[in-house]
Amino acid sequence: MIISPGRNYIFVHIPKTGGTALATALEQRAMRDDILIGDTPKAKRRKARLKSLSAKGRVWKHSTLSDMEGAVDPTGMFIFTLVRNPWDRMVSYYTWLKAQSFAHPVVKLAQSTGFSTFLNSDQTRASVLKNPYASYVNDTALFFRIQHLADDLQPLWKHLGFELTIEHINQSTRPRDWRPFYNDADASLIKSLCADDITRSNYTFDPA
Repeated sequence: MIISPGRNYIFVHIPKTGGTALATALEQRAMRDDILIGDTPKAKRRKARLKSLSAKGRVWKHSTLSDMEGAVDPTGMFIFTLVRNPWDRMVSYYTWLKAQSFAHPVVKLAQSTGFSTFLNSDQTRASVLKNPYASYVNDTALFFRIQHLADDLQPLWKHLGFELTIEHINQSTRPRDWRPFYNDADASLIKSLCADDITRSNYTFDPA
């Protein structure tokens, strides 16, 4: 997450949406009073500043706007986030979990089951339903699709008054095509669980 009082914006970093690349680009032009929350280079150097934040919720790279209540007033600010095709995002999440070494039930689940079993578990289904993209932001936020950044980021560049180069960061080695991971029932499950996210950004299982 980045909160920039000087440039009047808040970037909310939803997990597994490519947000690290955008955060890294944004912090290259960070102002002195910008609040940088995450594991990018400049955010690490400014980590001590976060101790003074009186936020309602957890202060970390994937904080929601609601988490930051008490530390920032988003009224009138330019709020935006990145989003990703939900079918693609779930494959990215699953393959990322399988490569992790920390102890957590969801890591254990991914490492001990196939994709379909992982997707259909009560734990995964409940988590997806509880955390749609809109739950991270507010009603004024803009949603920028990582598959269409050249077009979608234009309102951000207009707001900032300059453009930035977005480098590829933390790329995984998994195949880019997510469709082979799914059977028909699992594809339909994501369509149901992520209905609002899919409708808002015009996502499809078979994009053109």
